Amino acid sequence: MGLYEEIDGFFNPKTVALIGASTKPGKIGYVILENLLEFPGKVYPIHPKAEEILGLKCYHSVDEIPEKIDLAIIAIRSTDVPKTIRKLADMGTKNFVIISGGFKELGGEFEDIEAQITKIAKEKRVRIIGPNCIGIFDPRTNIRSFFQPRSRMLLPKPGSVSILTQSGTYGIILLEWSAMDHLGVSKFVSYGNKADVDEADLLLYLKDEPNTKVIGIYLEGLKDGKKFFEAAKEITKVKPVIVLRGGNTEKAKKAVKSHTGFLGGGGRIYRDVFRQAGVILARNLEDLYDMIKALAKQPPAKGNRIAMMSNGAGLMVQAVDAIEYEGMELAEFADETIERLKKKLPSYAIISNPLDLTGSATDDDYYNAIEIVLDDPNTDIILVFFVHQDSPVTPSIIDKLAELNQKARKKGKPILVGASGGPYTIELNRRTEEIGIPTYPISERIVRAAWVLYKWGQRKNTE
Repeated sequence: MGLYEEIDGFFNPKTVALIGASTKPGKIGYVILENLLEFPGKVYPIHPKAEEILGLKCYHSVDEIPEKIDLAIIAIRSTDVPKTIRKLADMGTKNFVIISGGFKELGGEFEDIEAQITKIAKEKRVRIIGPNCIGIFDPRTNIRSFFQPRSRMLLPKPGSVSILTQSGTYGIILLEWSAMDHLGVSKFVSYGNKADVDEADLLLYLKDEPNTKVIGIYLEGLKDGKKFFEAAKEITKVKPVIVLRGGNTEKAKKAVKSHTGFLGGGGRIYRDVFRQAGVILARNLEDLYDMIKALAKQPPAKGNRIAMMSNGAGLMVQAVDAIEYEGMELAEFADETIERLKKKLPSYAIISNPLDLTGSATDDDYYNAIEIVLDDPNTDIILVFFVHQDSPVTPSIIDKLAELNQKARKKGKPILVGASGGPYTIELNRRTEEIGIPTYPISERIVRAAWVLYKWGQRKNTE
């Protein structure tokens, strides 16, 4: 069995066993089982005494299960995990997700328990995600090992983004943000201490995974830097990889050690290695998400020349500073573009780049301006800023944006929208996201998103 088949087994099981099912609502073993009720395959809860939980027949030990288990989800005390894995492996189980904590992150004898798990994985030729994690999610097959109640957590629909994270908390945030922005997910893995499966394994799998277009990673430390470098170098030839790394300062390194049991390396060393491998580095969690969203929803840019327009110039002033800081350029409109804008736009519009449509701008003004700028030969990316609170612009602008977005895709020119405010603006941003145009609340974030589209376009052009 090759690596692809080994990792794919986590996302396409026919039978799942939950070792550590609980009869008590609110307990981790109960909530995981609740989440597994949506899985279309066969689920086997393991509990030493219960006969039934949530309408499912219970089995008192793994020995009682009447068929081979494809995927075992483990939520029991750490000291009992090695013998459980060994027994299930002998029964034919190939994939394990260990939710339980109490391993390397605690040090001492608990490091030895994790070492046993790693040894068993190699001996029995099985694959293990975890321990100390929330596990996996695939919205296409509806496999989900989370212990977060469904009523408390939004989940995205199927899409093209895969998320890999050492932190379950960061993973939850990214999934909920994605759901709110209509950003679909292909695969999600929270891998915690990575006793066996690590980022490199997952990257090599995702390289060939047909539904994945963009990969976002939060990591705290690498156990095999060379393995990661080689895997990243391969996948970034065909798919963008964005990484946010925690644990750069000395105090943060100590926090990482107690979180997932890893000692972080020097920040500069990591940055140099990532850049050599073609990985794009994020500055913080918002930056990671902003770039993932831009890459998933818009085409790569052919260049770094940006055109901007707005019915309120303040955001564009800040954007000009951000464009210079990121090493981008303001497009110089061709003479023909300027003439067309003068003919189509009202006399009070300020025809330049940035293009100030003023507070009197209507839906038609925006439509005409975007359509003309899309034809400009000197423009690679268009940033459209809205003050949706201004009365001349109506919600019908979203329908016009949907039409323009299709035209922009054919030309290979990304469109990004900047708008911020209260409930009215938030709702219009949601509708904008729904038609495939990412939105950003402040200038620095929209320019950063434009930057990653440019960088990925550069990368694609050099391969």
